[in-house]
Amino acid sequence: MNGEESVPLRFRERFFPRERASVRLARVFVGRALLDWGIVVRMDDVLLCASELAANAVRHGVPPGRGYGVRLWRERGGSLYLEVHDSGGGVPRLLREPGRD
Repeated sequence: MNGEESVPLRFRERFFPRERASVRLARVFVGRALLDWGIVVRMDDVLLCASELAANAVRHGVPPGRGYGVRLWRERGGSLYLEVHDSGGGVPRLLREPGRD
């Protein structure tokens, strides 16, 4: 990968408070960015991911009085990235071992 491909062509970032209503606001934020960038293919899938990640951040990752951030960017090669960063101190963990029912 050359240096030019790793530079975002488009970038958006926003902070949201730890409130249930912010999940809808995060989805609207992502949807507006996609429309501004002319991305409509698989838009519903991206919006669903944004909603799920934001809801998980509010429910499991954000301590009271804090919030979470949503980042969305598109690279020159066409790849789209969506990140949700919570402010909790925990780390992801598996609830069961891989390969076991």
